[in-house]
Formats: sequence, C-alpha cells, structure tokens
Amino acid sequence: MPTGKVYLVGAGPGDPGLLTLRGKALLQRAEVVVYDYLANPRLLHFVPKDAELIYAGKKGGGLHAYTQEGINRLLVDRAKAGKMVVRLKGGDPFIFGRGGEEIEELAAEGIAFEAVPGVTSASAAATCTGIPITHREYTASVAFITGHEDPDKPASKLDWDKLATGVGTLVIYMGIKNLPDIMQRLIAAGRAPETPVAVVRWASTPQQESVIGTLANISDLVHEAGIKPPALVIAGEVVQARGRINWFEKRPLFGRRIVVTRTREQASALVDQLEELGADCLECPTIAVRELADCAVLDAALDKLADFDWLLFTSPNGVTHFFRRLRAAGQDSRALAGLRIAAVGAATAEALIPFGLKADFLPEKFTGEALAEALIAQGFVQGQRFLLPQALKAGKVLPEKLKAAGGEVCIAPVYETVPATESGERLRVALQAGEVDLLTFTSSSTVRNCLDLLACENTAALKQLLGKARIAVIGSVTAKTLEDCGLAADIMPESQTILELVRAIVRCFADEAGQRGLQK
Repeated sequence: MPTGKVYLVGAGPGDPGLLTLRGKALLQRAEVVVYDYLANPRLLHFVPKDAELIYAGKKGGGLHAYTQEGINRLLVDRAKAGKMVVRLKGGDPFIFGRGGEEIEELAAEGIAFEAVPGVTSASAAATCTGIPITHREYTASVAFITGHEDPDKPASKLDWDKLATGVGTLVIYMGIKNLPDIMQRLIAAGRAPETPVAVVRWASTPQQESVIGTLANISDLVHEAGIKPPALVIAGEVVQARGRINWFEKRPLFGRRIVVTRTREQASALVDQLEELGADCLECPTIAVRELADCAVLDAALDKLADFDWLLFTSPNGVTHFFRRLRAAGQDSRALAGLRIAAVGAATAEALIPFGLKADFLPEKFTGEALAEALIAQGFVQGQRFLLPQALKAGKVLPEKLKAAGGEVCIAPVYETVPATESGERLRVALQAGEVDLLTFTSSSTVRNCLDLLACENTAALKQLLGKARIAVIGSVTAKTLEDCGLAADIMPESQTILELVRAIVRCFADEAGQRGLQK
C-alpha cells in the first residue's frame, strides 16, 4: 500500500473565518483529521462525513488526550496506512505549536508532509483588541515569547535583561500561569512598571475578553477578572492605541449568546449575519430535513408538467427537493417552460436563481395565506391548475384558499422535517448555566421540536429554564405556535426575512444597552 501524506494545517486563532483557503481545501479532502483543543470545532464541518476524527487536545495543567509522542505515532501510523492526514493545530503550527517536532518525526520516518501557515494568536489578539503590534509612533520591534518553557530544560533560554529593554512590544504566549513572575522579571530587568499591558483571552472569538493594566498591576487585574488560559499577554506602549482603534468588542451583538434552531443546512445565513455583528452563536438544530422515500405524486406530476399553469414554492427546501426530483427524472429547468412560478418570500425566490429561474409572483407579506390572497386578488386563480411541492406535513391554508377561489391544486409532498435530537442536552446545559441571551425560531416546527427537546413538565418549569433568555421569531404563525406553548415572542420583525430578524435583534439589544446607560 502506498504511503499517505500528512498536512500540518494552522487552524488560526479561533474564528473559523480566519482559516486559510489552503487549509479549508485540505480539510475537504481529508481522510483523517487530528485536531487540537484550540482548533475551532466548526472547522470540522468542512471534513467529509466518512473521515476519521481524532481529538488530540492538550490543555494546561497536564490534561492531555494524547502525549506528544502519542500524537507523533498517530500521524506516522495513519500515513503509513496510506491515508491523507490533516493535523489541525491552533494558530500557526510553527509558532509555539510544536509543529517542528512533528515534522521531524515524519521526516525521520520518510513520510511526505506539507506545512500550511495559520494566523497566529499574537496577530489576532492584537488586531481584535485594537492594538497594533508595531506602530511608528511607539515601536518598530516585537518579540514573541513563551511563558511556559520546556520543563525538562536545565535552564531558561530567555534573556530577560535584553528582552525587557531591547524590544518594543513583547507578546507572551502561555503566560497566564506564570504571569506574576514574568511581570516581576521584566520590571527587575529595567522595564518601567507603568508599561501598558493587555491580556486577551480567546482572541478573535465571541468569547473574547480583554483586561488592560500595567506591568505593576496586570497580575492582580487578571486574577480579579478570572481570566484563564488560553490567553495572550501584550506588553508595550502600543497598548495605548487601543482606546482609539478598538473595534472588535464594540460590535452591537458582542458578548451576546444567541441560539439558532434552524436546520444545520439553513443555519449558516443567520449565523453568519449574527456573528458578523459579534454574537456568539450556539447552533442547536431542532429539525432535520430529508427527502421522502415515496414521491409518487410529484413524480407523476413531473410527467405532465404541461397540464399545470402555476408552480408554487413555499420554502427554499421545497425548491431544493423539487429540482432534485426533476433531475432524477432526467429533466431540467427547460421542462418548466410555459409555467408561471410564485414564491412565498424573498428567500424562496432567491433559491430559484441557481436554477436559472426568477419568480413571476411574490406577495407583499411572506406567508402562504398572503400568497393565496394576492393571487386571488390579481385574478390568477379561477380555472388555473397549481402544482405545490411542499413538506409532508405543511399548512393547509394556501391550497384550501386557492381551491375555494376556483383553482385546482395538486399537493405533492417532496420532503419532510423530523426532530433533531443531538443538541438537546447541550442547549439545556447552556440554559441552566444562564449563558443564553436569545433563542431564535424561524418556523413552528423549530418551536415545537425545541420545546420537546427541553422536556419541561409544565409551562412554569419551561419559563424557569429559559430564565433571562429572550425569544425572537419570524412570522405570526411561529409566534402563534409559541403562544400556544405558553410563551411569548420578545422580537418579531414586520418583514419575514433573516435580514429583518437580525436588524430587530440588534435594535432590541441596543435599546436594552441604552436603558442600562440611563439607569446608571
């Protein structure tokens, strides 16, 4: 069997958007992924479903899933088995990442390898706290230092006397445990006690925390703030610039933890917009979408598309699964020539674009009822034949109104939604810990399934579990389902789009922040 290859890939500082394009491409082809504690788990979404995932995380305090020797052996063994192995390491593999040691082991075994750089946490911590590591006004030199040297070395290789006064900016990795000692060493070596210092935890992520002080007091401030690893220390006059250019922590949703209950496939649009504004999104899909085993009604309709006047879509899922069946029948968008297409909303209309189609008709309000009423008002229903591919269990208002107005409707179930159960415990734990600021629901099924997952015995217990968490919904139908369960929506935009939902969420928290400011 031919020997495989190992790729050491820098996972970046924590924000999955800071992974390199090369790193993403390799993850998408990987057969084995060996990943660290500091590698964002969301990066594993890029990995093929049949790949082997091996957690080899190492935390401070000796909590190791594997020893370094064990990791080295893993890489060698999987490569010798002919596998394409990605070794996913937080930050950059060659900056305090022990990547050199792993490469040396591979080279000694004659195994092919490649190293892919990553954004190091020093750069991320500085940039995301508004601190330029170098600045013409302050310094033109920087040094990266480890605050945790190899304990087996007979003596430290760090020359504190030269570092203290010979370098403008000092960036100290893994220095929280020894922070008091490191600060005292710098002061004793001649660095001014009033030198500004920043300590940044989980840089580039929504969990980012930063504490600003001086060499003299930063240890006490970090202790008071409860800052734990992973955190980075930046010491130097450049820290003064933070007040002018701090941007990351000033985003409108920074520090807010928001639960997204959409399907994993649909969550990205909402998650991307919320995270762009600083939110920490907890993805807890409560429903999963799957194609029906029996699509006989739709398959029969596809053979007689010329018999219909209208094709109606009520969701992007309906669009996706309809065209999947159309392709399976050996046809494409050309088969729809002569049919007019109506979509229930902007997102559904947008889902048509990849198929080279544009919706002929959209209602002003994005609901099935509004679509039916708009079609009736325009005189588009009497004597018309409608094909409606939709979920197995879907609302009946749209087809019933069309039939009552003289239309003929062929309801063709093409997919179904089923409860997703894997995230229930994670959500419950987050709610019990009081870590959730907001839950979002985009359909009635997400509401019902989420509450089923939480399994509260009554409404009072449910409200107690939710605690301070607010609820945001899209649409009056979703809000009504929530009301039937004994809860009320705190946020509901007038327009039923993801963009308007996000805007409403921002306004809500901005108003809350304003109220807090007035109370102070």
